[in-house]
Amino acid sequence: MPVFPLFRPAGPALALLLSAAPAMAQDQIINGDLDLNGSLHTRDNSVIQGYLCLGDSCATTAAAQSFDINYPLKLSYSRVAIEFDDQSVSTHPSRHWGLLVNDADSYSGGGIDRFSVHDFDSDRTPFTILPGAPDNSFWLNSAGRLGLGTAMPLAQLHLVGGSTASFRMQSTGSLAGNWDILSNSLNWFLKNVDDNEIPVVVRAGAENGSLYIDDNSAIGFGTDNPAAALHVQKNDGSAGLLVENLISSPPAVREMFAMRNNGGSYFTLDNTAAGTTWFFTHENSAPNRFIIADAVTDGPEFSLTAEGDITIPGSFISGATTLNVPDYVFDDGYALRPLSEVASFIDAHSHLPDVPSAAQIADAGLDMTAMQMALLKKVEELTLYTLEQEARLARMNTLEMENAALSARLKQIEAALAIGR
Repeated sequence: MPVFPLFRPAGPALALLLSAAPAMAQDQIINGDLDLNGSLHTRDNSVIQGYLCLGDSCATTAAAQSFDINYPLKLSYSRVAIEFDDQSVSTHPSRHWGLLVNDADSYSGGGIDRFSVHDFDSDRTPFTILPGAPDNSFWLNSAGRLGLGTAMPLAQLHLVGGSTASFRMQSTGSLAGNWDILSNSLNWFLKNVDDNEIPVVVRAGAENGSLYIDDNSAIGFGTDNPAAALHVQKNDGSAGLLVENLISSPPAVREMFAMRNNGGSYFTLDNTAAGTTWFFTHENSAPNRFIIADAVTDGPEFSLTAEGDITIPGSFISGATTLNVPDYVFDDGYALRPLSEVASFIDAHSHLPDVPSAAQIADAGLDMTAMQMALLKKVEELTLYTLEQEARLARMNTLEMENAALSARLKQIEAALAIGR
């Protein structure tokens, strides 16, 4: 039978060796040494005013047994364990629990050093501490705060660990996967362990409300009061949105921005400093035009139909600083085509020189600016032709007047000659 020595370090030694298992039915107080080489069953209250060693590896006498002054109870077996055998009736909680210290198997057989809580009824071990665990690995304070790696938890769960503290979430079964939450002085980030990817990073110094999800699922970047499904707000003039495919992406045409609605849609440009607003609208009803309009209710400033018809109620001004306006036609050195050459070109091509033909416009489209400049050039050339014709007519009128004067003079001379005969 195991030895149950009871030892009180101070005072005279009293040794009692029992080879049988005495039953103590009354309250017992032991304030001296008690050496038992058998079993001790106590059905009533017992008080031991000293230290207690239980196990077959304890010394055979209390005087020979050593104790650590900080540990009044010592278990000394080749297989140390404490069993909590609750014999409550079936209508009450009666789970069977145990404290286990180290495995019975050898190291080569897979045994490990450990301290565990064991559930006998389900044969499960929900709690284990391995040797070498650092100080304060698990600390639950009086406020119910749990510290992992700290004896001063400042939150309901406070984790402290090295230069980068981490928390792993691992799922098993058909949806097996591993995710880590990590933090250090520079970042807080979420890591997909299986793919070694870090999809979420928060840098130290990020402002309040950098990412905010409201109770209506609206997302705010820089605001805790998002006024739309996605609201980006900055107070330093840096608010912006960039959608970018890196140069490493294969070259291709891609949809980079889309607005879809069961009805018309629009986006707004507000100049809060000037108090002006512009709307870019896909019209809600037929003819479903694309419209650009300001906030003044005087009709759109621009509209485009699906047939390509454009309406601009105001003036159309194009490229004033880059247009090649054909005022060079009026330069002294400009070579104006003779009308006979123009007539020959028209006979050969059925359109004016320097003006695209109907076939060219059908094939390449109409460049409105180039056409306007070409027509202006023709108008200016026509002006030169007109001025040239007018100068020619003036010269002809002068010649006619001179011819009339000469005719009159000739008649006078002829009349004078007739009288002199």
